[in-house]
Amino acid sequence: MILAGLLIYMAVMLGIGIYAAKGTESSTDFMIAGRRLPLWLCSTSIFATWFGSGIMMGAATSAYDRDFLAMIAEPFGSALALFLSGLFFARICRRTRRITWIEFFEVRYGRIAGLFAAFADVGAGIIWVGGLLFTFGILTESLTGLPMATGIVVGLLVIVSYTMVGGMMAVVLTDFLQTLILVIGLVVLLFVVLNDVGGWNTISVQLPENTIRFFPIEHSFQNWVDYIHVWMTLGVAAIAANSVIQRALSARTEIVAQNSFLLAGVSYVVIGCIPLALGLIASVTMPDIADPNAILSELAVKHLHPVVTVIFIGAILSAIMSTSDSVLLSTGSIASTNLLPFFVKNPSDKLRLKVARISIPIAAAAATYVAFGAERVVEVLIESAAPLLAMTIAPFILCFWWRKANNYGALAGILGGLFGWVIAGTMGSNIPPDLIGFCVSFIAMVTVASLTQSICPPKPLTDDAGCEVELIDRVATFRRFN
Repeated sequence: MILAGLLIYMAVMLGIGIYAAKGTESSTDFMIAGRRLPLWLCSTSIFATWFGSGIMMGAATSAYDRDFLAMIAEPFGSALALFLSGLFFARICRRTRRITWIEFFEVRYGRIAGLFAAFADVGAGIIWVGGLLFTFGILTESLTGLPMATGIVVGLLVIVSYTMVGGMMAVVLTDFLQTLILVIGLVVLLFVVLNDVGGWNTISVQLPENTIRFFPIEHSFQNWVDYIHVWMTLGVAAIAANSVIQRALSARTEIVAQNSFLLAGVSYVVIGCIPLALGLIASVTMPDIADPNAILSELAVKHLHPVVTVIFIGAILSAIMSTSDSVLLSTGSIASTNLLPFFVKNPSDKLRLKVARISIPIAAAAATYVAFGAERVVEVLIESAAPLLAMTIAPFILCFWWRKANNYGALAGILGGLFGWVIAGTMGSNIPPDLIGFCVSFIAMVTVASLTQSICPPKPLTDDAGCEVELIDRVATFRRFN
C-alpha cells in the first residue's frame, strides 16, 4: 500500500509539471513564472522550499538525539532567514526585476565577483539537494524495503522531470499541493501520537532537565561560538540562497514579496515545532530505534492506520521534493543567466531556456554523489551554507545596505573569506572555519572598499532595463497586505 501510494504521489507531481509547462514559453516564464505569483502561491512556495527534510526529518532526528544546537538550527535558525529576507531584502530584490541574485553582484561588483557568487550558490545548492536525496533514500528503504540507491534514483528522476518541463510554475503549483499534504500529515500524526502516549505532560516529565532550552547551559567560549555559528549559518548566510530569493523575484509586486516571506516565516516556526515534539516523544517511547534518521516514518507506521500512513509518507515526500525542485531550478537559472554569457555573447532567449533545462539533471547528478556520503541531514544543511557564509553573505548584505560598496571591496571580501575559510579548515581551528571566513570577508571588504573609493567608484544598483533602483522604502512596510 505504501509503495502504491508513493507511485501515485509521484505520478500526480509529474502531471502538475506537464500542466504547468503549457504557460512556459520564455526563459522568464521558466525561471521566475513571469513575475506574476500572487500572495497565496508565493508564500506557500517559500514555506515549502524552506521546509525540506532538514526540518521535516532532520529536526525530529535532532530532538530524538537531544542535540541542542541542531534543535536551534531547525526550525528557529532557518526561520530567522525568512524574517530577515522579508524585513530587509524582499522589496528591493523584487524592485530590480532581475532573475537571480547573482545579477546584483554583477551590476555592483562586476562579472568576476558574480562568477564567484554563482559558484558558491551552485555548490551550496548541490550539497543541499544531496542531503535531501539522502533522506529520500532512507525513507524508501525503511518503508518499502527497496535499496536506498533505488529510492534516490527514482525520486531524482521524478523531481528532475517535472522541474525541467514546467519550471517555476510547476514548482510553485506542486509546492502548494505539497504544503497542504505536509501540514495535514504532521498535525494528524502529532495528535494521534499524543493521544496514544497519554499527552505531552506524560512525556515532558520523562525528559532530562534542560532538554528544551534556547541558550547554552555552560557559558564557555566554545559553546557560544558554536551557538552563534548555527544562527549565522542558517539564519543569516541562507538569506543569499537563490532558490528562495527567486520567490521574491517571481512575486507579483514587492509588497507580495515582502509579505510572502513574513507569512512563510511564521508558518515555519509554528509547523516546524511539530517534528521537534515528535522527536522528543520518540526519544521516550522508542529509545532503541535502529536509525534515528527514519524516526518520523517509524512513528507513522506504529501509530497510524495504514491508509493514513500513506498520506503521512506523502507529507514527508512533499517536504523533500518541494525543496529539491526549487534548488535544482535555481541552479539551472544561475547556469543560464550568469554562467552562459561567459561562453556565448548575448545568448538568445531560446538558448537560455535550453541551458536552464539541461543544467537541472547535471546538478542533480552531482547531488547524488553527495547523497551517498551523507550521514545526517542537518549536518549536510549546515555544510551547504558554508560557502555562502564564508564568501558571499557579507558582500550580499552590503550590496543593498552600503552605498560605498565597490568592485575592489567585494573581490577582497569574497577572496578573503575563501582563504580564511580554507586556511582555518586546514589548521583544524576550533572556531568553525566558515565563521572565520565570514569575519575575514566582512573586514576585508569594508577596509578595501573604504580605501579605494577614488580609484574604483561604487556603481549603483540597477534594474533589468539598466535604470538605477531607488533605495527608499527598503524595509518592510505594513500599510498594505497584498
